[in-house]
Amino acid sequence: MPDPTAVDTAPSGPVDAFQAERRYLGAVAYRLLGSVADAEDVLQEAWLRWQSADRSGIAEPRAYLTTVVTRLCYDQLGSARARREAYFGEWLPEPLLSTAESPAELAEVGEAVSVAMLAVMEQLTPAERAAFVLHDVFAVGFEEIASALDRSPEATRQLASRARRRVRDGGRRSTIDPAEHRQVVTAFIAAATGGDLMTLMEVLDPEVVWHADGGGIVSAGRRPLLGALHVGRLVRKLAERSVDVERPLVPMLVNGELGAVWYSGPGVIGGVLAFTVADGRITSAYVMVNPEKLTHLGKA
Repeated sequence: MPDPTAVDTAPSGPVDAFQAERRYLGAVAYRLLGSVADAEDVLQEAWLRWQSADRSGIAEPRAYLTTVVTRLCYDQLGSARARREAYFGEWLPEPLLSTAESPAELAEVGEAVSVAMLAVMEQLTPAERAAFVLHDVFAVGFEEIASALDRSPEATRQLASRARRRVRDGGRRSTIDPAEHRQVVTAFIAAATGGDLMTLMEVLDPEVVWHADGGGIVSAGRRPLLGALHVGRLVRKLAERSVDVERPLVPMLVNGELGAVWYSGPGVIGGVLAFTVADGRITSAYVMVNPEKLTHLGKA
């Protein structure tokens, strides 16, 4: 991102106008792409286009920049789908981590979107995903979305409606109560840390599904693992790998919901866990161990 001291720094200058919207634009790009690195690339390109644009006729910078970012992401989503179809094993989004005291920058603008939701959104077409994210997450009007997608407002409304149904039908059972989610995940972490398989299985739904993304770099199942017993045994093995013997799984907010991380070295995150919870048990777990998807987390 450009150095404000090297360009126009007047209050009405291009840097100030862009920086005022940067976190919002980053949140849009991340939710559209599921990748922090790709979202940053989009922001850089959006900045270059903003810098070279004739801004004298732009009455609403946010609307203009939202259109620019949406179109850039839309172009990327087409090629990204092809790459992900050839991906080794399951493709999961790059996680965002935060603590209660310090929310992750890209996660604190707009409605939080969980790892599970981002994974389900991979089933959508680029146009459906754009319409759904902009309208349902960021409350952007259909006329503005239509302009970004070069479609009619009615067609855009139908895209969002179709995407909403597909997200609802493709998602696992999940509570909408944050307190219940936190309580169950806390119990899971305690059971995994204690190494008691029977206690661990009590917080796992009998039909729990374990999704893992190693990208062919780190060992991870190519297909989802099903069932409480299989998942429970795998969790115990993962907990044993952590270098932190006393806290093999550390609670952490993952995309705004309580999840966990473990460490492969001093301050080096080796894996991130996110969950869906329903009826007092974990129904799905999403584990990201592909090191290329954890580099943006830095030292912790």
